[in-house]
Amino acid sequence: MRAPLAAMLHLSLLCAGLLLSALACAAQYVKYVTIPAASFRTALPPDGKSASAATSTFRMRAMPVTNGEYQSFVRQHVEWRRGQVAALFADAGYLRPWAANDAFGPHLHAGQPVTHVSWFAADAYCRSEGARLPTWYEWELVAAADEQRKDARDDARWRERMLRWYSRPSTEKLAAVGKTAKNLYGVYDMHGLVWEWVEDFTGIMVSTDNREQGDPDLRKFCGAGAIAVGDRENYAVQMRLALLSSLQAAYTTGNLGFRCVRETREKAS
Repeated sequence: MRAPLAAMLHLSLLCAGLLLSALACAAQYVKYVTIPAASFRTALPPDGKSASAATSTFRMRAMPVTNGEYQSFVRQHVEWRRGQVAALFADAGYLRPWAANDAFGPHLHAGQPVTHVSWFAADAYCRSEGARLPTWYEWELVAAADEQRKDARDDARWRERMLRWYSRPSTEKLAAVGKTAKNLYGVYDMHGLVWEWVEDFTGIMVSTDNREQGDPDLRKFCGAGAIAVGDRENYAVQMRLALLSSLQAAYTTGNLGFRCVRETREKAS
């Protein structure tokens, strides 16, 4: 009887181990959705005038990175814990609301988007996930969609909905990710939750002066230029651009988070 009992015990322990492994894998699963290659009207025309932007197919995180996910990251990567990061890579506000260097504490919750992270920290997190931060064009493409349309930017009601969020006090407690309606691509929280870092934010230079449209000095990086005249009524986009153009890579704020993207092999046509 002892041999069968030992075998049954061994089998039970093995099953329990497999179950725990499966649960761990499920907890680590992050959903990315495919965004097809596109050419679209952009607030930052590559020629500084009216040229369309083109993006290759990529995959984007369906939701922003959360406190819980970032906590796991800093526990695995000690160099990104609060108090360990060099001032060059994050200012004094880095993870300021957290209760400890590697724990967000009871006043925050795991499902909220992580904020108070610098561009360097966001970039490091995405790299740890085999990904990177989205470019402005990638972010702009996905952010233009609503629940039914790839581009809702010409809809006055859509713009009004965006403006209602931008007018909310920044001191309000952040909701959990995934609570807004997902857009046509299956992506949540592009608006209505937090601002988000983009990979090439340093190339965004904003001008509203017609005389500067097309000035090559305003397009020093990745074709970034002044806001196109036709997009000036889209105040929500201008607000995003104004914020990003004012940042430095080590800056952190309480309403700035991020999400990641992954490359695919398909190129823009």
